[in-house]
Amino acid sequence: MESLTLFIVSCVYFFLPAYFANMAPPLAKRAGIFKSLFRPIDGGKRLGGEPVFGDHKTWLGALAAMSAGFAVFSLQEWLCRFPGFLNISIIDYGASDACLVALLMPLGTVLGDLGSAFTKRRLKLKPGAKFIPWDQTNYVIGNFIILQPMLNLNLNIWFTLFVLTFFLHVIFNRLGYILGLHKAKW
Repeated sequence: MESLTLFIVSCVYFFLPAYFANMAPPLAKRAGIFKSLFRPIDGGKRLGGEPVFGDHKTWLGALAAMSAGFAVFSLQEWLCRFPGFLNISIIDYGASDACLVALLMPLGTVLGDLGSAFTKRRLKLKPGAKFIPWDQTNYVIGNFIILQPMLNLNLNIWFTLFVLTFFLHVIFNRLGYILGLHKAKW
């Protein structure tokens, strides 16, 4: 049981940059910073009569996600000086390619989210409409596609992250909905 707990903690610790990258866009919007970046990534373009991504997918959100993910990864890199953090680390934060991972993980989060928005628009689903389990896990899938070729992690790590992220996302979104931070429960 102890090894299972350590495995789950290690998976969550590894994915913290992605979790923070995923949380950053709505927080940046709410903070009202860098308003000039609150422009749609798709520039208002349409495909098949529907927005490519939608006006809610902005440069501000992408920049906030990239910055938050990189910052959390950098903190993890610093924390690896301490044995407790080193023991739960799935990857080597001191490796020569660590900086690349620090950039790719938030990018995988952004691309996973954009992929979800693109798919929802093609299905004529409005922003905020239910799209289970994609809404809850799109950034796990985005990171798997971006990082797995480079890191070659055990697939159990990705499966665990997929399942954990689904439930964590539902729990945190419900809390956000109750607190008035989210418009949708999912």
